[in-house]
Amino acid sequence: MTQIVAVNSASDIFPQYRDTPIGRLLEYHNLERAFGSYTSAELLIGMCMDHRKHLTIPDNFAYIIRAGGANLRYSDFKVSYAIAVGGVQAIALIGHTNCGMVNLMSKREAFIDGLVERAGWERQRAEEHFMNYSPMFEIDNEVDFVVGEAERLRRRYPTLTVAPMLYKVEDNRIYLIDDQS
Repeated sequence: MTQIVAVNSASDIFPQYRDTPIGRLLEYHNLERAFGSYTSAELLIGMCMDHRKHLTIPDNFAYIIRAGGANLRYSDFKVSYAIAVGGVQAIALIGHTNCGMVNLMSKREAFIDGLVERAGWERQRAEEHFMNYSPMFEIDNEVDFVVGEAERLRRRYPTLTVAPMLYKVEDNRIYLIDDQS
């Protein structure tokens, strides 16, 4: 069973993440750890493009790929680059509460109307655009999606640690997701 675990002290960080870039991410963001100095990234963070999330991390600590729903399926080359050339040691995959990619179909009309009104699109083109792409980006549930995406990335990059996490926009904190129980 998947559990959401609050990180309010260093002892709350799962043992496999302590003294790693993933542990430091949690310490910087949640525990106000003093920033270290970095000349190259140790971590790749995959997170949603949502404007309500801001990470508290030092400069040069991490590559960050922001994509709707923290969906990195269409960013595999960028992930591979961060690993192969950038030298990252781990991946933190951060979903968030109240994600706009959940139940995307319910936003169909607002999406289409927005493209017509704000982008000057013809209605039919906007409808086709939504219907062609929404199935690729819709997620059922933030936690289940980020756990599944973490599993996919673990299979693709078996020597890297991939940590599924949840950012709660209600309190601006990162929570660990225990998907191994």
